[in-house]
Amino acid sequence: MGYIDDATGTVSGRFYNYEGTMPAMDSFNRYIKRYGIPQSVYLDKHTTYKSPSKRSIEDELEDRNPMSQFERSLAELGVTVIHANSPQAKGRVERLFRTLQDRLVKEMRLAGVKSVEQANAFLIKYLPTYNRKFKVKPASESDIHQSALSPRALDKIFCIRDERTLRNDFTIAYNGKLYQIKDAIKTQKVAVEERIDGSLHITHRGLELSYREIKRRPVKEKLKTPALIDRRYQSPDHPWKRLRRANEQLPVAS
Repeated sequence: MGYIDDATGTVSGRFYNYEGTMPAMDSFNRYIKRYGIPQSVYLDKHTTYKSPSKRSIEDELEDRNPMSQFERSLAELGVTVIHANSPQAKGRVERLFRTLQDRLVKEMRLAGVKSVEQANAFLIKYLPTYNRKFKVKPASESDIHQSALSPRALDKIFCIRDERTLRNDFTIAYNGKLYQIKDAIKTQKVAVEERIDGSLHITHRGLELSYREIKRRPVKEKLKTPALIDRRYQSPDHPWKRLRRANEQLPVAS
């Protein structure tokens, strides 16, 4: 996954096992920590970068489009996302990839690179040399990148965030697992954040909640109610029956 700065041609990149949300977030997070927050990013329409979902009724009412998790992260950073309508529209970065797929692959083969980890270690030395050779002088010396946020703030932004319903027994379900919330809170919804480092955080109004994974939902204890007496089947020795028999044996006056 690679980036090329529109003003200088500076290239930044990293190898991943697949193209998806977490790799995209991790790569952009690394870019920000090194160069700052850019004004905009030009992307294709891969489902990682553009949500394929249709507009819901709420979206229609608020005149908004569904966003992928990556788009939502960039929106929180104030970065404008521009989607290219074709690979040709991203000509500059496509030409870069063609160059790297030729030149970079040959260099890595000569260096004996055989894994993603080795490839990323190779890039640390290769890209600075490449940028010194091929980057250009910008039209303006002003760098419009904004200062990066704190690592903690970036960790909260670059995550897969979903809303879950908090049940009456203080449990939520997420990715086929059950979690018990330890904190006593009054709410119907909580946010679940799956972060780049693989950690899971459950929050409410920005505050982190304590939780633990459980194997099954707590069983609600049923209140024991006293058994009702069915008077249709009373014992023959019941006092009422004895009284009835005694009354039946009394002589009737004529």
